[in-house]
Amino acid sequence: MTHAKHRIALLPGDGIGQEVCESAVLVLDVLARRHGFELVWTEFPWGCDFYLQTGSMMAPGALETLESYDAILLGAVGSPKVKDHVSLWGLLIPIRRRFDQYVNLRPVHSVRGVRSALNSPEPIDFLIVRENSEGEYSEAGGRLFAGTPRELAVQESVFSRTGIDRIVNFAADAALERKGKLVSATKSNGIIHTMPFWDEVASEVAESRGVPNDLQHIDALAARFVIAPQSLDVVVASNLFGDILSDLGSALTGGIGLGPSANLNPERDHPSMFESIHGSAPDIAGLGVANPTGELWASSMMLEHLGEVDAARELIEAVETVLSVPGRCTRNLGGTGTTRSFTDAVVNHLEPLARNASPVVKV
Repeated sequence: MTHAKHRIALLPGDGIGQEVCESAVLVLDVLARRHGFELVWTEFPWGCDFYLQTGSMMAPGALETLESYDAILLGAVGSPKVKDHVSLWGLLIPIRRRFDQYVNLRPVHSVRGVRSALNSPEPIDFLIVRENSEGEYSEAGGRLFAGTPRELAVQESVFSRTGIDRIVNFAADAALERKGKLVSATKSNGIIHTMPFWDEVASEVAESRGVPNDLQHIDALAARFVIAPQSLDVVVASNLFGDILSDLGSALTGGIGLGPSANLNPERDHPSMFESIHGSAPDIAGLGVANPTGELWASSMMLEHLGEVDAARELIEAVETVLSVPGRCTRNLGGTGTTRSFTDAVVNHLEPLARNASPVVKV
């Protein structure tokens, strides 16, 4: 038992994000009691509904407020009433960049009780390390001649030696802790400046760390994800390539509703943020059928980041145990369970007294 107190900023966001966050809080409070640490929750109502009311995705001074927390747990952001680039650049990207969360960590792992999209019975277990602060997701660019036949748009990718160096070093660390194999996603045969630069720096870093670096073009690598995912150990990729590949990886192991994501500031100078990779799913929001597995897995990653390793491991074991019971999963996996019944099953596996969990502190 750590007897530690962790202050968590809770951002349920929109749609099913609110439902899966409710599940996560309930389960995490049970684990906190079981393992002797304390979670102090503060919920913030930021997201698309907040935007529609105020014209901003977050309140003034939001980033300064979040700075004081030990971690951030995010549900999902998005609404049909708000353009995607408005919601993304109004909340998620400012948080990632203000807090230098330059590592986006996404495990791709076969889940016990969930059937893979592939026919192979061999389990899948690899890690995607995505550069999370620069690359293709840049504000550099603009439009000219708007509203005329000459209208054009320019979008610039931004790759720095510092950015590539630190993400590949993080990936190399992960590879050395696992099987020692690193694959670097590239497209240097078609993207003439940034990708050859990525390749050069990635190869320099890998060589200095004593890790074999397999440079593979993104199209061939995507095919490898489907044909031979068991051959992968750690994949490092730029912002755009990592985004696409990680969704593909989750789809292979049961669907993006199961996928977790950690936005890490490895130096711990700022809070890190944890989230499921699925969207707000407005088509099922409010129906009580959302699968909370991705948010619970992300919560496990948060616990591990906070040093609560035993609780993190126990959470994953509980989720997989529940998923292994035929029919108990939610309908996206072919079961009849609801968000609440699935959560209750996880809770009951951990502690029958779950419903006495401490309430969320709202501000």
